[in-house]
Amino acid sequence: MNKKLLHILTLSTALFMWQFSPAMVTFAQAEQVKHDDYAADHSEESDNHDEHRHDDHDKDHFEESDGHDDHDDEGKVEISPASAKLSGIQVMQASPATVAVTTPLTGRIVLNKNKISNVRARFPGFVEAVHVNLGDDVKKGQKLATVESNESLKSYDVTAPMDGVVLKRETNIGDVTNGKELFVIADLSTVWAKYHIFPRDIKNIKKGQSVDVHTLDEQTHQNAKISMLFPTTDALSQTVIAIAELSNEKGIWRPGMTIEGDIKVGEKQAAIAVPRTALQFMEGQQVVFVKNGNSYEPRRVEIGMIGTKNVEIISGLKSGETYVAQGSFVIKADLLKATAAHSH
Repeated sequence: MNKKLLHILTLSTALFMWQFSPAMVTFAQAEQVKHDDYAADHSEESDNHDEHRHDDHDKDHFEESDGHDDHDDEGKVEISPASAKLSGIQVMQASPATVAVTTPLTGRIVLNKNKISNVRARFPGFVEAVHVNLGDDVKKGQKLATVESNESLKSYDVTAPMDGVVLKRETNIGDVTNGKELFVIADLSTVWAKYHIFPRDIKNIKKGQSVDVHTLDEQTHQNAKISMLFPTTDALSQTVIAIAELSNEKGIWRPGMTIEGDIKVGEKQAAIAVPRTALQFMEGQQVVFVKNGNSYEPRRVEIGMIGTKNVEIISGLKSGETYVAQGSFVIKADLLKATAAHSH
């Protein structure tokens, strides 16, 4: 009985497992397919990602290449003639010039003290008449006033001792002379340029040196020589006075006028020299901007003697080349702006 029952149970179990085995296989297969689909999807996504990344890289590279091509003329700027004129850009041809080192001076126009006359009456008396006014031009021997002598009671004339201009009139009718100054007459055909020399510059200044005397606006110039160099120092300013005599036949140098001057203390004849305004400093180098058509390009130059107004060029610029003499800072600004835009 027990063996029979055991046989029946074994048979039933086998039949039960046979009935459900297809479903189990189907489930296992579904899981495998699901896994395979996921792997395929992931693989496809990975391929798409790689392809997309590769395409973007190629696109970026192409765009970078395009940007580089737009800057084939990097280091140059194009400026139209009209814009250059509005910007104050001026050009010159490279050529020989004298490079001079000067000491700048500041001073005033004063009267030539060797040509001033303080006019007084010869004898004490009473002023009967005054014949000239302040600012009048007078000639030597011309009557200035008439005085009645206290001693003789006779009238006599006070006359101009020199040609000049009446700068002071210190008397009127009815005044008593008593030895006082009646007129001041000055010959303004020559005047003095009076300069104050600072201690640091005294060693460079000597009597007989040439000085370029000019007005503050530099519209009026005259070359003169230092005729006097005072041996004393002004106690207040600690400066030494230097005098240069100027011709003033046309009256352009007026006493009291503030002036400047430049004294040459060294000079050299350079094969090529440019104004100091032509030089710019870029990337640690001195450059000038060379013009070719409407194009301006920085050119590295080697400089020699540096003068007050110009600079010797040893190399980098050839004679006859056209360069920017004024307004070079405008070219530099445009070039730096273009470079900054490219870097971004």
